[in-house]
Amino acid sequence: MFDAVETLVAEHAELERKMADPSVHADPVQAKRIGQRYAELTAVIRTYREWQQTGDDLQAARELRMDDDVVQLEARLPELGERLQRLLVPRDPGDAKDVILEIKGGEGGEESALFAADLLRMYTRFAERRGWRVDILDSTESALGGYKSVTAAVKARSTPEPGEAPGALLKFEGGVHRVQRVPVTESQGRIHTSAAGVLVLPEAEDVDVEIHDSDLRIDVYRSSGPGGQSVNTTDSAVRITHVPTGVVASCQNEKSQLQNKEQALRILRARLLEAAQATADAEASDARRSQIRTVDRSERVRTYNFPENRISDHRTGFKAYNLDAVMDGGLEDVIGSLVEADLADRLAAVEHG
Repeated sequence: MFDAVETLVAEHAELERKMADPSVHADPVQAKRIGQRYAELTAVIRTYREWQQTGDDLQAARELRMDDDVVQLEARLPELGERLQRLLVPRDPGDAKDVILEIKGGEGGEESALFAADLLRMYTRFAERRGWRVDILDSTESALGGYKSVTAAVKARSTPEPGEAPGALLKFEGGVHRVQRVPVTESQGRIHTSAAGVLVLPEAEDVDVEIHDSDLRIDVYRSSGPGGQSVNTTDSAVRITHVPTGVVASCQNEKSQLQNKEQALRILRARLLEAAQATADAEASDARRSQIRTVDRSERVRTYNFPENRISDHRTGFKAYNLDAVMDGGLEDVIGSLVEADLADRLAAVEHG
C-alpha cells in the first residue's frame, strides 16, 4: 500500500538539495516552483511516515497486549491512511497558484453592480481570514458605488500547504451568482432577483505563457469613471490585444501608463493560460475532468437569498442559513462542500482509472 510514496521521498530529498543551492534562488520563478513542490511533498511524506510509525506501534501494542493502545492506534491508522490517500490524489495544475478574480455585474443594472461589489468584499474578507493579499488591478464603477466590472489579484503571502492556495479554493467560484433581495433603488420594498458573473483564472507566470511583443497591439486612452466622466487628463489607460488569439485585457486604475500596462499584461497572461488549458482539456477528451472545476461560466452556481438569510450552492446541494456570516467572508463551509465533492470525484477516477 502507498508504494508510490517511496519515489516521492527521493524527489523530496532532491528538492531539499536544490533549495540549499544559492544559485536556485537567483531565479525567483524557479525558486517559487521548487518551494511549492517541496511543500506539497513535505505534507505527503510527513503523513506517510506517521502512518508507517502508527502501523509499527500498533503491531508492538498487539504483541505486548496493550489493549487500550491497540484501540486508539486501530482508530488512528485508517484516519492517516485516508489523509495520505487524499494527499496523493492528482491535483489541478492551477491548485498551487495565486488567482486573478474577475467579477462583472449582470442582469439587474445598478443592483447587480452593487452585488458585484458585495461579492468582492466577501472574497476580500475570506482572503484576509487566510492571510492572503488582494490587489485591485482594474475596475469600472457604477453610479451608486458598485462595480460594472472589477478585476483583482488574490495572492498567498507564503507557500501554502497543499489544497490551501488561492487556486485550490477559489477555483470553484466561477459562474453566475444570483442574489434575491430588496434593492436600495426599490421604493416599494419588493424583492428583486439579479446576478453577477465570477471568473477565476490561475495567475500565469512568464514561464507558463510565452508572449511575443510582436503579437501585441497596445492602445492607450484616457481613464474614465462612472457615467463616462473623465478622471484623468492623460492617456494613461492601456488596452492590450493578443493578435493571434484576439484575447484582450485592459487596465485604467493606476496613475501611470507603465503601471497600467504591467497590470494589463498580468490579466492577459492569465486569460491566455486559461484559454490554453481549456484547449488542452478539449483535446484530451478521454482525460478525467472535474465536473465542478469545468462548470460552464454561464451556469448559475449559487443563490444568495437575503430575506431568508440563506446561501445555496446548486452544484453540491449545500444550503445554510448564515448568509450574513458568508457575506462577511465566512465561505469555509460552502467551499468545503465543493472541495469534498471534487475530491470524491478524483478518488473515484483514480480507483476506476
